[in-house]
Amino acid sequence: MRQLVFLSLIMVSAAFMECSSQPPKSPRVSAEGKDVKVAYGQPSKRGRVIFGNGGLEPYGKVWRTGANEATEITFAKDATFGGQAVKAGTYTLFTIPDEKEWTVILNPELKQWGAYGYDKIKDKDLPHLKVPVKKLDSPVEKLTLKFDEKNSLVIEWDQTHVEVPIQTS
Repeated sequence: MRQLVFLSLIMVSAAFMECSSQPPKSPRVSAEGKDVKVAYGQPSKRGRVIFGNGGLEPYGKVWRTGANEATEITFAKDATFGGQAVKAGTYTLFTIPDEKEWTVILNPELKQWGAYGYDKIKDKDLPHLKVPVKKLDSPVEKLTLKFDEKNSLVIEWDQTHVEVPIQTS
């Protein structure tokens, strides 16, 4: 009997170790621009419809702009984000995808898991930005947040491209 219990414990431990050694499906990655950095969970398309009705991220709903813990953007200096003044510091980055334009939201409440608690913190939002959507010719498999040569924050996934201009002082 002891041997059976011992063998069972070894098998459960081995299975747990195997599962925990797998890389996450949506790893946390970061990108840096001039005096600005973004950290986000990077999900993959994996053949799914991403945006719109019936998609992973429906139009008109607040999205954490990534996977798992909500995306955070850090400004090392005071900046303008889409033409709006932003104080140096770290903010949670939410978006509301839509077909023709996205709403981009910065909120000072950090360590949010997804957008599940957004309604409780939305009164802290900085003014919302509207940015146009550009359709890409070919799909981007992994959600990608990056900074271009003008220091704009670029968000690309599937066939969607949006960008927010950033200027630091």
